[in-house]
Amino acid sequence: MIELFDKKKHDRDSFDCGKEILNVYLKKQVNQDIKRKLSVCFVLVESTTKIIKGYYTLSNCSIPLVDFSDDIRKKLPPFYSTIPTTLIGHLAIHKDFQGQGVGKTLLIDALRKSYEASKKLGSFAVVVDPIDKEAESFYAYFDFVKLPDSGKMILSIKTLEALFE
Repeated sequence: MIELFDKKKHDRDSFDCGKEILNVYLKKQVNQDIKRKLSVCFVLVESTTKIIKGYYTLSNCSIPLVDFSDDIRKKLPPFYSTIPTTLIGHLAIHKDFQGQGVGKTLLIDALRKSYEASKKLGSFAVVVDPIDKEAESFYAYFDFVKLPDSGKMILSIKTLEALFE
């Protein structure tokens, strides 16, 4: 079951995805970000134990127009200096659940929520900033494309529309 993170309900202390920066974020930073309205966090939990199998965060973001490829930039209004997007800021899977489709489940949920939000609040694309080559390969598998001269990758809302409608 994927639900909003609740520090009183979910055991984050036992979470270990093998990447310290993502572990520390869930254990020490996520609640502050939620309180400050910087992001929201969703967790996939074991239904009986409430162990966190994985999590992701979403927030608003913008990308400078100049960061997009010429092909994409031609389709966007030139008077926008930045383009609104939705950021999947963190996505991590507990080591005990890696290789079982949890990442795909979380990503699809994040993309669906991003698409639904885009109907009410402008967002051209979903953006990720992979922390390593493994994460980059994961997002590339799901058709995210790299922005030139940037580590960021995007998937257009138009693509999500075709997927979810």
